[in-house]
Amino acid sequence: MTQQTWIAFFVASWLISLSPGAGAIKSMSTGMRYGYRKGLWNIFGLQLGVIFLIAIVAAGLGAVLAASQHAFMVIKWLGVVYLVWLGIQQWRAEPQPIEFHDEGGHTPRQLVVEGFLVNASNPKGIVFMLAVLPQFINPHAAQAQQYLICAGTLMFTDVVVMSGYTLLASRVLSALREAHHIKWMNRTFGSLFVGAGALLATFKRSAE
Repeated sequence: MTQQTWIAFFVASWLISLSPGAGAIKSMSTGMRYGYRKGLWNIFGLQLGVIFLIAIVAAGLGAVLAASQHAFMVIKWLGVVYLVWLGIQQWRAEPQPIEFHDEGGHTPRQLVVEGFLVNASNPKGIVFMLAVLPQFINPHAAQAQQYLICAGTLMFTDVVVMSGYTLLASRVLSALREAHHIKWMNRTFGSLFVGAGALLATFKRSAE
């Protein structure tokens, strides 16, 4: 991978990470409820999801999902159901005081798993990776090394962006501590999750 190619992918990575999506919603929701430090576990899970998506594309399975209507629809609707489920859980959450410690609420392991599933269950991300990554991969050079460079670059930009979303939510949104404020925010984030699921449900492959 040449330096010019890497710079182009670096720019693309920022655009990918900054694009509003389920990961950003999950980061803000977690930051609001648990604070920045505990929100890092969610960010870690999101990055595991990014690694999973890149590994799928690198292994060629992304092409299978892009070519198979049945496989695509199964993964797509699993993602829709999961996002809607997160939205319902957030909507029904009790307006409890926001926690900034590790006791109570979700455990770090639960936050990691949820973050992973948000990215890993997104077929739009798989197809998007399939469309973007090959443009930066030299087929005549070592494939593994190039995919590792792309993965590291995308993870770096995503960690920075998701950390910003989490920190913003923990510092700004957490200032609203009254019960009716927290209830309003829970329902706002719940609606955003459901909206992200509805948007995913309308996603179609470019071939369709």
